[in-house]
Formats: sequence, C-alpha cells, structure tokens
Amino acid sequence: MRIGIDMGTTRTIAAGADRGNYPVLRFADLDGDQHDHFPSVIADVDGELVHGFAAERAARAGAPHLRSFKRLLGAPGTHPGTTVELGGQEHLLLDLVTAYLVAVREALPVPAGQVAVSVPAHAHSAQRIMTLEAFRRAGIDVIAMLNEPSAAGFEYTHHQSRSLTSRRTRIAVYDLGGGTFDSSLVEADGTGHVVLGSHGDSRLGGDDLDEVLLELVLERVGELSGLTADTLGPAGLAALREECRAAKERLLPQTRRMMIDLGQEHEPVILPVEEFYAAATPLVERTLEVMAPLVGELEAESGIAGIYLVGGGSGLPLVGRRLRERFGRRVHRSPYPAASTAIGLAIAADPDADVTLADRLSRGISVFREAQAGEGITIDQVLTPDEPLPATGVTTVTRTYTAAHTVGWFRFVEHAHRDPDGELRGDVVPCADVLFPFDPALRELDPAALARAEVTRREGGPRIEERYSLHPSGAVTVQITDLDSGFSREYGLARRG
Repeated sequence: MRIGIDMGTTRTIAAGADRGNYPVLRFADLDGDQHDHFPSVIADVDGELVHGFAAERAARAGAPHLRSFKRLLGAPGTHPGTTVELGGQEHLLLDLVTAYLVAVREALPVPAGQVAVSVPAHAHSAQRIMTLEAFRRAGIDVIAMLNEPSAAGFEYTHHQSRSLTSRRTRIAVYDLGGGTFDSSLVEADGTGHVVLGSHGDSRLGGDDLDEVLLELVLERVGELSGLTADTLGPAGLAALREECRAAKERLLPQTRRMMIDLGQEHEPVILPVEEFYAAATPLVERTLEVMAPLVGELEAESGIAGIYLVGGGSGLPLVGRRLRERFGRRVHRSPYPAASTAIGLAIAADPDADVTLADRLSRGISVFREAQAGEGITIDQVLTPDEPLPATGVTTVTRTYTAAHTVGWFRFVEHAHRDPDGELRGDVVPCADVLFPFDPALRELDPAALARAEVTRREGGPRIEERYSLHPSGAVTVQITDLDSGFSREYGLARRG
C-alpha cells in the first residue's frame, strides 16, 4: 500500500491510499488497543531503546526518555553529527530518529510500500537531508517529501472542494503542530496546486502552549501546597507536563474550567480557562502576525476561499476564535486536524489521485566570501526564498571564476529575508562550512589537515565551477569542480560538525 507518514513532534500519523479513500492507519499499543497515532517518544530501559507506546509507558515509570526530538532536528545548529544524551549515553540524533522510524515501520498495520513524507515548510536543509536519510536507513522507500501545509492543501481540496469557486481558488493553510507553525497560500485549480508563498516560525508550536499551562499550574500548586519543579523532580515534572497537554487537548469551546490531576497525593488544580487563554494569547498572536502577509485582511477580491486550520495545536478553541475575530468567518477546521498532513501525503503518494504540486523554497541560500584580498566579506545569494521547487529532477545554478587562493572556505547559511542593503535579517541558520583545495598539492589532505593548512593568495589559479542543485525535497547540494583538472567534490548543505 502507498502511505503518507507525518512524523510529528508529539505524534506520528500515517494514512493509506485505498482506491480513492485515504484512511488513517491504526497502531496497536502494548495492550492491543488501537490508536490513530504512534507516540513520538524514545526511552532508555536498562540500556535498551524503546519507542512509541512502550517508550510512553517507560517514561511514566521514570525511565530516561526523549520527547519532541523533531524539534531537535529543526534546531539551527543541528547537523548529521549532532549528538543527544539519553540515559547517560551519547547518541547521534540521526541514529535515534532512524531507530524510531524502524519502530514506526514495524508497527504499521500494513506493509509500507512507497511512502510520501513531510517536513515543516521552513525546515532548513539539514533537517530535510537528515529526515530523508533516517527514512532511508529505516528501510522505508520515500518517493516524495512535501512541506506540511502543502500536503494539508491536498486534504483540503479532497474534503472541502465545494468551498472553492471560480472567484475563490486560494487556500490559506494555518498549520500549528507540536513544535512548529507554518502557513502557506495555495492556489487550487482542479487537481493542480501551486504554493504562492509560505511563512512560518520553526520555534513555535503546541509544546509552547503546554509550557504556558505548566507554568500556570506550577504557580497555583506552589500557592496551595508549596510544590515546585525542583520538589517534583524530573519524572514528576514530565508527568505533570503530559497531564497539562491532555487537559489542553480536552478543551471545548464551551469549557470554562480546566482540571489538572496531580496524582493521588494531592488535590487536582482547578484553573479558569480564560486565565490560560490570557497567558496563551501572545503565542497565538505571533502565529497571526506570521501569517498576515499571506492573507492580508481576507478581502473578497483576495480570492481566498478560506483559512484552513490543521495540526494538533489548531484544536485549541482560542486559535479559531482569534482567527475569526481578525480575519472574519471564512475559517474552516479540518475534520481531521491532527491527521490532515498524513492524509494529504497519502493523496500525493496515490498515482490514481493525479494531483500535482508546484511548491517553493521557503529559505534562501547565501554564501559568505572573502573580498578585497581578505580584508572584507561579501554575501552572495545563491537561491532566493520562494525559488520554485522542481517537480522532478533538479534545478541548477552555476557560478564560474578563477581561484585566487590555495584553499576555498565557503560558509553557507540559510535565511528567510535580506534587507534592501543585502544584509541577512531574521532567522539565519548556518548550513555548511566547506573547505575545497584549489591547490592540487593539498588535495590528499584530510579535512582536519586541510583546515590547518596556510591559505595564501596566488596568481594563475584554476578555473572553478560551483554547481548548486535544488532537489524536489527542498534540499540543496553543491558540487565544486576544478575545470582545468576535472577534480570535483560534492557537499550536502548540512553541517557535519
């Protein structure tokens, strides 16, 4: 069966393609009960790693565990050599994610055939490369990687096609997941989908709303019984955080009070919902400000059929309330908000669905170079934000020049914006430091020795070509070639440490 897998920050959800239907697949827990997700949790039990439901049970029993590891993948400094401490041992993050995906594959109720997967729209190149590599190492045949709100656009047109008219052909996808917020403006014309733009915040999600509630509960608990985060200890604090998450997910529009269970030894905390909403509103407002440039004021002439709420975090009633207050009535919540991306991925994986997607790069790529004989630095933009992603094959950009030094040192960064003066602004992520030996005498050196080599200027250096390849997944590679000798090296724009 062709499948869509949405590896989420708190839950991984899968949907299958079955003769024009896209059911959410069920996972069995340790007791054989069925669930529409596989928990995104890894735990260490006596030196052995366990995943999903087994990891959740181990975490409740006090075992060292790792939640929200997808956020670690999206951290600005993450690279394939990034390590994580778990159970007193250092593990490569890539190895942990791979082992988790092996557990997901084995827990699927049907064999995974070809699979479409997703990443946040604003995922940097390292996150895309590492995600693809983890799926590959886990023995999962990935045929496509889509941005999460773009996949949700497929689910919208599958379930909400009646809201689209000849005058209103655009969907603004509001995707608040566990660890990230993404929004995209999608033009839908039959089975064709074109992403007109994407904005997001890679460090804002449902986890942050959980932390707001946790802080309120700790403040109230401290007043009532003197308990603090320190006295609760790591296991107690983790259990309270999960209880806060569960209480948040139980909220309905008519709910007036929240009850947070503290266990048998303490009375539960009763918290007015509006108190939580007041504390959470600044975070929700941040999402509205991020999305605002895509939708304006949702005027009739904008052509927008509606704002589509997806992602587990969008279930918070405050989110829909604030969106309607700001943008009007055309706010639709997916009937499957947590599963919307997985369903869209299954549609993308289904050859009979005959859907197409023209997406865009959400981050630009620039490289710092020496100027004025080493006395200054310039920034060359290689790829701009909103560069169209190729549907198949690769898009290439080349640059050719005569090398003026014995070694080239390329410092690549990803960025969301550049100001009119060419300076990088906002979220800037280092994605690679590349050393390339222009001098043939240095080409036998290993990377560490090359980094220690003296860099000098010289006349008559070789002609050099930089060839940048933009892949359909949004990952970028660069091939640097000495055109005189044919010597060449290729690098993925994901730092190796």
